[in-house]
Amino acid sequence: MNSAAGKSTAVKNFKVKVLQEAAKDFRYLLNRGYPRKAALELVGNRYQLLSDQRHLLHRGVFSSHDSVARRKKKISFKAIRKKDLAIDGHNAIITIEAGLSKKPLILGDDGYVRDISGLSGSFKKTETTEKAIQLIFHALKEMKPRKTLFLFDSPISRSGALAQEVRSLMEKEKLSGDARAIKVPEKILIGFPGVVATSDTAIIDQSKEVVDLAGDIIRKRIGPKSLLRWKKKPSGGQF
Repeated sequence: MNSAAGKSTAVKNFKVKVLQEAAKDFRYLLNRGYPRKAALELVGNRYQLLSDQRHLLHRGVFSSHDSVARRKKKISFKAIRKKDLAIDGHNAIITIEAGLSKKPLILGDDGYVRDISGLSGSFKKTETTEKAIQLIFHALKEMKPRKTLFLFDSPISRSGALAQEVRSLMEKEKLSGDARAIKVPEKILIGFPGVVATSDTAIIDQSKEVVDLAGDIIRKRIGPKSLLRWKKKPSGGQF
């Protein structure tokens, strides 16, 4: 089951209590220093989880240490004003697209929203992509960063064209910055001197200040109807 629809069905049809218990065990092992891959395999086998349910745990469950450390780096929209901002382009757009399409999203233990579709490698621009970009630009006008750098993964199809479109839109909206398609965006995102917009754990862990741009846009502009949470909250789905 590799499609986003398949993942949504897998989440809905699987016993919620079992997923909650699996998440609890996975978190327990991580808190005691077990390697992430081995811990996920152990828990997945114990509860006979399908690949989609294991992917859900992987995207949303983290050790207390990692969760606290990442939350400390997280800043608000308002805190970005007059700072340089680097946006993990595909990461942000794909997550917002999932929200617009009502596909399942997970609010991780670390406070960041992530899509669980696994479609980044097969990403293709659609009308929903245009809507996602417009939402990002609306947020940028509100945040007022000093300069904004969009970075896209060049190995993904038509990344160069997407970067050109975003660059043109920046000129039209008179937003200072640039948009590039490069082979390994992480080389710039990791260690970027300003604020980084991403939900990628590897980048977050090596950044000083991070904004959950996609997650904040989903909450403020779209609504968290498809947002799954591990603990009971006033709105959105829950486990």
